[in-house]
Amino acid sequence: MNASRTLIAATVGGLLLAGCGSQNDELEAWMNQQRQEVKPTVQPLQPPKRFNPEAYSQGQGVEPFSSQKLSVALKQEARQPNSLLAAEMNRRREPLEAYPLDSMAMVGSVVRNGQQFALLRVDNLLYQVKVGDYLGQNYGRVTRIAETEVALREIVQDAAGEWVERPAVLQLQERAR
Repeated sequence: MNASRTLIAATVGGLLLAGCGSQNDELEAWMNQQRQEVKPTVQPLQPPKRFNPEAYSQGQGVEPFSSQKLSVALKQEARQPNSLLAAEMNRRREPLEAYPLDSMAMVGSVVRNGQQFALLRVDNLLYQVKVGDYLGQNYGRVTRIAETEVALREIVQDAAGEWVERPAVLQLQERAR
């Protein structure tokens, strides 16, 4: 009885596969007919534009971002009689003016002989700063020292190119434990 069931199942399976084979033939014939009838319309690509290199003729000119050009502009601004920069350009630079403000960290404050000092860490060195000292690269001058912050005013250029005063603050940095 099992042998007859197996024989019937094999015969039915063979008939099913034979039926699928004829559908595949029809499908392949239809695909071939469609390939022959349909012609793609592809527009040809345009050839690339010819590149004509030009020699750079501004090599002998002044570089727009050079420190020489900036110093000339600063000196011209300092010659203006009521310029904020006039007094700043004619004084001696202090050591902390070589560093940007974001590289400085206030680590404490001290009162000595009645005068308040802020302790600033720059490049792993500790500096004492008092009111009137200069720091930062934007002509920053310390205006006030509190236990938790140093207030200063900087002189910067606004969008119109005018020199204006801008307040800035260095806050006490808590040390990570």
